[in-house]
Amino acid sequence: MKPVRINDRLSICEQLSTSDVSAAAGSGFRALINNRPDGEDFGQPRASEIAEAAAQAGLSSTHIPVRAAEISEDAVRAFQRALADSGGQVLAFCRSGTRSLTLWSIGEVLDGRMAKDDVIPFGRERGFDLSGAVAWLGAHGH
Repeated sequence: MKPVRINDRLSICEQLSTSDVSAAAGSGFRALINNRPDGEDFGQPRASEIAEAAAQAGLSSTHIPVRAAEISEDAVRAFQRALADSGGQVLAFCRSGTRSLTLWSIGEVLDGRMAKDDVIPFGRERGFDLSGAVAWLGAHGH
Protein backbone atom coordinates (compact mmCIF):
# COMPACT_ATOMS: atom_id res chain seq x y z
CA MET A 1 0.00 0.00 0.00
CA LYS A 2 1.53 3.27 -1.16
CA PRO A 3 -1.02 6.06 -0.67
CA VAL A 4 -0.64 9.25 -2.67
CA ARG A 5 -1.87 12.30 -0.77
CA ILE A 6 -4.30 14.39 -2.83
CA ASN A 7 -5.35 16.93 -0.20
CA ASP A 8 -5.95 17.22 3.55
CA ARG A 9 -8.76 14.65 3.45
CA LEU A 10 -8.04 12.32 0.55
CA SER A 11 -5.33 9.87 -0.44
CA ILE A 12 -5.45 7.44 -3.36
CA CYS A 13 -3.83 4.04 -3.80
CA GLU A 14 -3.88 0.81 -5.72
CA GLN A 15 -5.95 -2.26 -4.77
CA LEU A 16 -5.90 -2.98 -1.06
CA SER A 17 -5.64 -6.43 0.42
CA THR A 18 -7.59 -7.22 3.55
CA SER A 19 -4.33 -7.01 5.53
CA ASP A 20 -3.71 -3.51 4.13
CA VAL A 21 -6.93 -2.33 5.77
CA SER A 22 -5.59 -2.56 9.33
CA ALA A 23 -2.40 -0.81 8.17
CA ALA A 24 -4.56 1.97 6.72
CA ALA A 25 -6.34 2.35 10.06
CA GLY A 26 -2.97 2.45 11.81
CA SER A 27 -1.86 5.21 9.43
CA GLY A 28 -4.75 7.42 10.51
CA PHE A 29 -7.32 6.79 7.80
CA ARG A 30 -10.91 6.81 9.02
CA ALA A 31 -12.70 5.66 5.87
CA LEU A 32 -12.22 3.68 2.68
CA ILE A 33 -13.80 4.24 -0.72
CA ASN A 34 -13.57 1.16 -2.94
CA ASN A 35 -14.04 2.04 -6.61
CA ARG A 36 -13.30 -1.43 -7.95
CA PRO A 37 -16.05 -3.70 -9.26
CA ASP A 38 -15.92 -7.21 -7.86
CA GLY A 39 -14.40 -9.82 -10.14
CA GLU A 40 -12.20 -7.55 -12.24
CA ASP A 41 -9.11 -9.66 -11.60
CA PHE A 42 -8.55 -13.19 -10.38
CA GLY A 43 -7.69 -13.17 -6.69
CA GLN A 44 -8.91 -9.63 -6.07
CA PRO A 45 -10.62 -9.35 -2.66
CA ARG A 46 -14.39 -8.91 -2.88
CA ALA A 47 -15.85 -5.61 -1.71
CA SER A 48 -17.59 -7.46 1.13
CA GLU A 49 -14.22 -8.79 2.35
CA ILE A 50 -12.74 -5.29 2.32
CA ALA A 51 -15.82 -3.91 4.11
CA GLU A 52 -15.58 -6.62 6.78
CA ALA A 53 -11.87 -5.92 7.33
CA ALA A 54 -12.67 -2.20 7.51
CA ALA A 55 -15.37 -2.74 10.14
CA GLN A 56 -12.96 -4.87 12.21
CA ALA A 57 -10.36 -2.09 11.97
CA GLY A 58 -12.85 0.62 12.95
CA LEU A 59 -13.06 2.19 9.48
CA SER A 60 -16.11 3.07 7.48
CA SER A 61 -16.21 1.64 3.97
CA THR A 62 -18.12 2.71 0.89
CA HIS A 63 -18.24 0.70 -2.33
CA ILE A 64 -18.76 2.78 -5.49
CA PRO A 65 -17.79 0.35 -8.26
CA VAL A 66 -17.00 1.97 -11.61
CA ARG A 67 -15.39 0.97 -14.85
CA ALA A 68 -13.42 3.73 -16.58
CA ALA A 69 -15.64 3.74 -19.67
CA GLU A 70 -18.83 3.82 -17.59
CA ILE A 71 -18.23 6.66 -15.12
CA SER A 72 -21.43 8.59 -14.41
CA GLU A 73 -22.13 11.86 -12.66
CA ASP A 74 -24.05 9.81 -10.08
CA ALA A 75 -20.84 7.93 -9.26
CA VAL A 76 -18.93 11.24 -9.02
CA ARG A 77 -21.53 12.63 -6.62
CA ALA A 78 -21.56 9.40 -4.57
CA PHE A 79 -17.76 9.69 -4.25
CA GLN A 80 -18.14 13.29 -3.07
CA ARG A 81 -20.79 12.30 -0.49
CA ALA A 82 -18.63 9.47 0.84
CA LEU A 83 -15.70 11.86 1.19
CA ALA A 84 -17.85 14.53 2.90
CA ASP A 85 -19.43 12.00 5.28
CA SER A 86 -16.16 10.32 6.25
CA GLY A 87 -15.34 12.22 9.43
CA GLY A 88 -11.61 12.16 8.72
CA GLN A 89 -8.89 10.98 6.36
CA VAL A 90 -10.12 8.89 3.42
CA LEU A 91 -8.22 6.32 1.40
CA ALA A 92 -9.83 5.67 -1.99
CA PHE A 93 -8.65 2.81 -4.18
CA CYS A 94 -9.19 0.83 -7.35
CA ARG A 95 -6.77 -1.27 -9.41
CA SER A 96 -4.18 1.51 -9.79
CA GLY A 97 -5.83 4.51 -8.12
CA THR A 98 -6.59 6.24 -11.42
CA ARG A 99 -10.38 5.68 -11.34
CA SER A 100 -10.58 6.98 -7.79
CA LEU A 101 -8.63 10.11 -8.71
CA THR A 102 -10.71 10.47 -11.89
CA LEU A 103 -13.93 10.54 -9.85
CA TRP A 104 -12.49 13.13 -7.48
CA SER A 105 -11.08 15.37 -10.23
CA ILE A 106 -14.29 15.33 -12.28
CA GLY A 107 -16.18 16.45 -9.18
CA GLU A 108 -13.66 19.22 -8.55
CA VAL A 109 -14.16 20.55 -12.09
CA LEU A 110 -17.95 20.20 -12.00
CA ASP A 111 -18.05 22.18 -8.75
CA GLY A 112 -15.63 24.88 -9.97
CA ARG A 113 -12.75 24.09 -7.61
CA MET A 114 -10.41 23.01 -10.43
CA ALA A 115 -10.06 24.09 -14.04
CA LYS A 116 -10.34 21.37 -16.68
CA ASP A 117 -6.94 22.44 -18.04
CA ASP A 118 -5.35 21.72 -14.64
CA VAL A 119 -6.56 18.11 -14.40
CA ILE A 120 -3.87 16.40 -16.49
CA PRO A 121 -0.94 18.30 -14.89
CA PHE A 122 -2.42 17.64 -11.42
CA GLY A 123 -2.56 13.91 -12.14
CA ARG A 124 0.86 13.80 -13.77
CA GLU A 125 2.46 15.46 -10.71
CA ARG A 126 1.08 12.61 -8.61
CA GLY A 127 1.88 9.80 -11.05
CA PHE A 128 -1.57 9.34 -12.61
CA ASP A 129 -2.87 9.71 -16.17
CA LEU A 130 -6.10 11.69 -15.92
CA SER A 131 -6.70 12.03 -19.65
CA GLY A 132 -9.83 9.92 -19.16
CA ALA A 133 -11.23 12.52 -16.76
CA VAL A 134 -10.64 15.28 -19.31
CA ALA A 135 -12.26 13.15 -22.03
CA TRP A 136 -15.27 12.54 -19.76
CA LEU A 137 -15.60 16.26 -19.05
CA GLY A 138 -15.45 17.07 -22.76
CA ALA A 139 -18.02 14.40 -23.62
CA HIS A 140 -20.36 15.81 -20.97
CA GLY A 141 -20.09 19.44 -22.09
CA HIS A 142 -17.51 20.73 -19.61
